Amino acid sequence: MNDFILKNKDGRARRGVLHTVHGDIETPVFMNVGTCAAIKGGVSTVELKEINCRVELSNTYHLHLRPGDALIRDMGGLHKFMNWDRPILTDSGGFQVFSLGPLRKITEEGVHFASHIDGKRIFMGPEESMQIQSNLASTIAMAFDECIENPAPYDYVKASVERTYRWLVRCKAEMARLNALPDTINPHQMLFGINQGSTYEDLRAWHMDQIAELDLDGYAIGGLAVGEETEEMYRIIEAVEPHMPENKPRPRYLMGVGTPCNILEAVHRGVDFFDCVMPSRNARHGNLFTWHGKINLLNEKYARDPRPIDEGCGCPTCRNYSRSYLRHLLKAKESLGMRLAVTHNLWFYNDLTQKIRDALDAGNFESFYQKYRLILGERHPD
Repeated sequence: MNDFILKNKDGRARRGVLHTVHGDIETPVFMNVGTCAAIKGGVSTVELKEINCRVELSNTYHLHLRPGDALIRDMGGLHKFMNWDRPILTDSGGFQVFSLGPLRKITEEGVHFASHIDGKRIFMGPEESMQIQSNLASTIAMAFDECIENPAPYDYVKASVERTYRWLVRCKAEMARLNALPDTINPHQMLFGINQGSTYEDLRAWHMDQIAELDLDGYAIGGLAVGEETEEMYRIIEAVEPHMPENKPRPRYLMGVGTPCNILEAVHRGVDFFDCVMPSRNARHGNLFTWHGKINLLNEKYARDPRPIDEGCGCPTCRNYSRSYLRHLLKAKESLGMRLAVTHNLWFYNDLTQKIRDALDAGNFESFYQKYRLILGERHPD
């Protein structure tokens, strides 16, 4: 059921498919982020299917706080709760260890948080994270880890990755226990481990070697896109990738990344899974992605522009509305404007990974990469 098949390769770039209990995931893939079981921008799960979303991503920490994972379990799990029958990946809550810095205390057992909602004290360790994710019944659960800020002192990072490894061993044992229980909603839940190590190549390599021995369903590179330069991120991917399982291929997930160019560059370096809030966050502020570069729709030059955001784009927004109208909605702060803009950007990201898959299938990924690696990061020429 939980098998990853590597179809072909073009250099380091990989074309694969992950078979899951909720359907196949064709890779490379971009996961659409719905932190609290909803896309910020008012795009429903029905509409997510229309814009070719393959995987939805939600957050363990936020759903644990509100509405509560016990409630979601009572409602039949996250798939039934949000009316979504395709794969869901749940983040473990580890990133909140990083992002809620002043509100947390890390120990060997786990992390003591103060809720960002009401200040209530919360404890989450590896076992608690797995139990919450089992209640959510997601397709893929992420291991509980500490996301380390960049830069960080070497000795702190070394101690942290050693603890994250010990936490991963506990995550694996707890998930095996939970999946064997008779009343578990999704007894086929998969576990991805997370590689950490800040920007220290030796720690990254050591940690990847250790977690690869645990024979997990997939492996993520975490702790990037949190302040380091882009070239640093690429350097770390290149340092970690040779240590990822090759004789028994597993999906590779670059967490929280990134721009269209970042995705293209990471695929070129052997990565399969991506997620980022960027397409929805940027869209809400009028920053839109096209195959000719980025545009800021709030610019005055688009006030009387009758064209769609991206000519040739097949998204519902571009098929029906002009730049002029969408700009008006965003300027007037109409919620429809945000929804239409988010719809376009998510379509673009989903279409980007579809075109990458098509290029890998056709054997011309390298030429696709060379054509778009610079264009996608530039300003639209008009």
